[in-house]
Amino acid sequence: MKKTLFFLLLLIFPPLLLASDGSTSSDMGERMTRLILELALIIIVARGFGYFFTRVLKQPAVLGELCAGMIIGPYALGSLPLPFIGPLFMPHHSSIIPLSAELYGIATLASIILLFLVGLETDVTAFLKYSVAGTFVGIGGLLFSFIFGDLLAIFFGVADSFLDPKALFLGAILTATSVGITARVLSDQKKLDSPEGVTILAGAVIDDVFGIIVLAIVVGISKASGMGEGDIEWKSISMIAIKAFGFWIICTALGLLLARKITKVLKWFKSTDLIASLSLGLALLLAGLSELAGLAMIIGAYIVGLSLSRTDLVNEVHNHLKGIYSILVPIFFCTMGMLVDFQAMKGVILFGLVYTAFAFAGKIFGCGIPALFMGFNLRGAARIGIGMLPRGEVALIIAGIGLSSGIVGPEIFGVAIMMTLMTTIAAPPAMMKVFKGDSGLRKPLTAEETQLEKITITLPNADIAEFVTTRLVTAFRNEEFFVHRADSRLRLFQIRKDDIVMTLTQRGGVITVETKSKYESLARFVMAEEMLDLEGVFEAIEGIVCARKISADLISGALNWKA
Repeated sequence: MKKTLFFLLLLIFPPLLLASDGSTSSDMGERMTRLILELALIIIVARGFGYFFTRVLKQPAVLGELCAGMIIGPYALGSLPLPFIGPLFMPHHSSIIPLSAELYGIATLASIILLFLVGLETDVTAFLKYSVAGTFVGIGGLLFSFIFGDLLAIFFGVADSFLDPKALFLGAILTATSVGITARVLSDQKKLDSPEGVTILAGAVIDDVFGIIVLAIVVGISKASGMGEGDIEWKSISMIAIKAFGFWIICTALGLLLARKITKVLKWFKSTDLIASLSLGLALLLAGLSELAGLAMIIGAYIVGLSLSRTDLVNEVHNHLKGIYSILVPIFFCTMGMLVDFQAMKGVILFGLVYTAFAFAGKIFGCGIPALFMGFNLRGAARIGIGMLPRGEVALIIAGIGLSSGIVGPEIFGVAIMMTLMTTIAAPPAMMKVFKGDSGLRKPLTAEETQLEKITITLPNADIAEFVTTRLVTAFRNEEFFVHRADSRLRLFQIRKDDIVMTLTQRGGVITVETKSKYESLARFVMAEEMLDLEGVFEAIEGIVCARKISADLISGALNWKA
């Protein structure tokens, strides 16, 4: 289903773009052929570079995909002529974006899917305990970063005033935080559940929420100012802000309130494949409505993902869309790298370096200082500030919107890419270093109601435990729970139904189920019922002739067949 959905999108989306141009069938065929060749090269090179950066350089794959785009893009090797077809990628001087409309359309689709999944991965209750600290940390980082970026644009003569669209975009780009990169490093360090880890994730989500609102306001102001031509009235700014906040708040509130009802309708189809497809359809629908409302498409996609993150369908949807994500999202990062004009960056290298330095300062001080007032010591504040450093995909999306709308030029886009690369490269090793050592809290943490209860079953060996785990997973599914294998390398499952969340882990001969105390009796009941059913199975196995006799008969039969 995942492959089918991807190829349907791939086949349907480009022709729709081409049809809108009124192209002839022969021109359409030529452009489709070029698009297929472009996608073939992008996928092969981007995934290859991503693999090399991950396995050899121990860096996030996104860096490799960006570098791949810079190398094969229209401003580098992509401009070289190939036999029979000429240059595969060449700058389109009639357009701000130096790529074909078809390729950039697929990259836009990828950005929508990316933000939909980012919203989907936002667990509203997971960081509730540190929501206050996370809110102050996120807002502090956003304010410091936005002001730094805006003032730097004025200081270097890139913009004329604080409300100049270029200055606003340079400020907005610095507000982003890459939740994916941060979460990956914290997971590898086994620090996701630490006070600093949870605060970083909560702050990153708040950052994204307010960052998207800031982006909406900035896009609106830019459009109202005629792409930077002339002044803009405060009344107009207020209306744009109200519109942005209103769209975000109303759509988010409706999404969260109606999430359960939407889930019930989706469950009616009794097919996880269809549920995932319809969920993606809703994300695309609201993304389109966001654009019609004068906002960015990614805002609508994020709202749908955030709304569904509170439901028990989240793992099923995420699992079914992973195939599309793994193919399309590298295309997005690669095309973002292709937009870097190295010639245009020559005159702004100094600005880019200073901009990057203030990108570091904006998060370290903007997030670290509020953390000091929320119960963390200097070590904890440093961990939180550094954990908020990587800009990643959100900064690229904001920069891409600025470039595509003509608000910022290729040289400023190159500065944004430079900043994104440097913060993303520096953050993982810095996080690994600062998370070593003692606690980052001023006083020990007391956990009461959030304490998870453990139910443990000990069996003679791992083989029997694996068999029992499979039966327990089936038992929970029969009770209409959604069961998702959280880690392909481990026997680790997340079990969800409405507000109920459980974790089942099998290590060796021990099976452990963790859940909140109010759901413990339900978990014990389901497990006890299945163990009673297994009693008859174990008794039947004891009555079977020994395995050695069965094995001997099989070998004897094989030898006789050979003879």
